[in-house]
Amino acid sequence: MANQAEGAAKPTVALDGFGAERGFGVLADAARRAAAEGIRLRIFGPPDQLGLEGVEGVEVMPTSEWIGNEEEPVAAVRSRPESSIVRAARDVAEGGAGALATVGSTGAAMAAATFGLRRLHGVQRPALAVLLPVPGQPVLFLDVGANVEVRPQHLVQFAFLGAAFSEAVLGIPRPRVGLLTVGAESGKGTPDVVEAHRMLAAAQGIDFVGNLEGGDLPAGVADVVITDGFTGNVALKLMEGTAKVVTGAIRDAARSSPIAATGGLLMRPALGSLRREFASDTTGGAVLLGLRSAAVVGHGSSGAEGVANAVRLAARCIEQRAVERTAELLRSAHATRGDLAERPDAAERIEA
Repeated sequence: MANQAEGAAKPTVALDGFGAERGFGVLADAARRAAAEGIRLRIFGPPDQLGLEGVEGVEVMPTSEWIGNEEEPVAAVRSRPESSIVRAARDVAEGGAGALATVGSTGAAMAAATFGLRRLHGVQRPALAVLLPVPGQPVLFLDVGANVEVRPQHLVQFAFLGAAFSEAVLGIPRPRVGLLTVGAESGKGTPDVVEAHRMLAAAQGIDFVGNLEGGDLPAGVADVVITDGFTGNVALKLMEGTAKVVTGAIRDAARSSPIAATGGLLMRPALGSLRREFASDTTGGAVLLGLRSAAVVGHGSSGAEGVANAVRLAARCIEQRAVERTAELLRSAHATRGDLAERPDAAERIEA
């Protein structure tokens, strides 16, 4: 694991200098904001485009090669060792930085991070976790895209990964964990989901609150919600799209008549706060859990504040020793691959 979390040294984040849909100016502005808060950055991108020469705490590592969204991630990562995301992940693995942040191709980021940073001992599948914009409390949702198909033991390990991260970084003691499916009853869902429910109900060291339906996801019924990457990605995009439509509809209604416009002016501060709370830029991105160093994957459409928040989240993972504490909690809960294999109720389902 990278040594950036030790002592009182400022956290250093390796930032992919490509991938921002709004251009290099967004990345540069984000770097300045993060650096002003004491976060050190090593950015892998084109110095002439970023224009960050002389900014204290920011070092640009000249890179012109990058991996786009249209490319096959695994093949591109393996064949392009000098691409920005691969170099950034390698920098973290070699100890130059303590965590990785990117708003580039999600697939390339996951491949580069998984290959470069490697999995924690016993972790079978890293999971992409995002904080849902649920008013009043953080809800960690995983997996949102790293694993389209999963087995029951993967869902069980996602539960432990999510609970450990929530306790270590979000400060939630003994997080409540729910399993997303099509009904509250233990027998609802696919055979793999039903088996995962059985395993979670019998697991030690985790507060499993049972099955959750889609409507429970934004209601804050659980602190951690687990599912497969296909379902999680669809649910996340649906929530983001719904939030945009609803806030747009409220704005249009507030302009529909003079009386409504007057009411809209009175409501503007509250609506503005709500809009910011639901904006994707607010969370900063998703964290790839289960690796030996932290990796944060933000939205390519992020503005400067969104990219800065991705960097801040990566820095917070370093400062809170998120990876080390997650590993410790996994070991204490006996949630690694070997530990699961020793359990009679899971031995027949463990992946070789």
